[in-house]
Amino acid sequence: MTPVEVVQGDSPVILGLPHTGTWLPEDIHARLNARGRQLSDTDWHIERLYDGLLPGVTTVRATFHRYAVDANRDPSGESLYPGQNTTGLVPLTDFDGAPIWGDPPHEAEVETRRAAFHAPYHAALLTQMERVRAKYGVAILYDCHSIRSVIPHLFDGLLPDFNIGTNGTTTCAPEIEAAVLGLCAGAKDYTHVLNGRFKGGWTTRHYGQPDQGFHAIQMELAQSTHLTDETAGWAYAPDKADCLRPHLGQILTTLADLAPKLKG
Repeated sequence: MTPVEVVQGDSPVILGLPHTGTWLPEDIHARLNARGRQLSDTDWHIERLYDGLLPGVTTVRATFHRYAVDANRDPSGESLYPGQNTTGLVPLTDFDGAPIWGDPPHEAEVETRRAAFHAPYHAALLTQMERVRAKYGVAILYDCHSIRSVIPHLFDGLLPDFNIGTNGTTTCAPEIEAAVLGLCAGAKDYTHVLNGRFKGGWTTRHYGQPDQGFHAIQMELAQSTHLTDETAGWAYAPDKADCLRPHLGQILTTLADLAPKLKG
């Protein structure tokens, strides 16, 4: 299996999908312990949730699971959130802090995995960013994520439904941040936060260079918004998703409409 799948479109918006993949090479899968093999930290059904919401959107999706290597982590291994609990480039624990490996990877393997999975994903993403910018003068990366709404090891209490990350309005034009924030604030029955626990991962921070015509914003959705429940099985809830999808579609459409206004 190839490490990345690209669907090339003609919109100024690109969807990044770094954590929806569940494929692991057999030699890596065999070294996970029973807990790790549950793949609990997957961004379950996010590709389905966003499917068809914006005509012509480009998608760049990692097919490999984040336990092989995390495509949304700094390839140097530097922590995104110093001083806070998080997982690394090759996670050694799950989001609850529990070990996931029977035979943990050693340092040389981390570099091998980075080259085999992380690098091709980001090469494909950069290619699409540059292609879209050449056509429109700007490229808008909307990085799609989800996570359980209650994870005491990572954050206190209940996570808001919409978690918008722009690393303090540094990764995109203020107009993009304001538009997304306004739409989330206006979404009845949903909660939201801007640059809360999730400020944008390495992808958003790395590609978000507004002065270069590259705009990036991360959306971390609480999985309670579109899953039947947040336990093993991870079933998609069509009734919940049907309520959520119009709001996501409006966000993506608004971003596409903003693109021509950002070229100056």
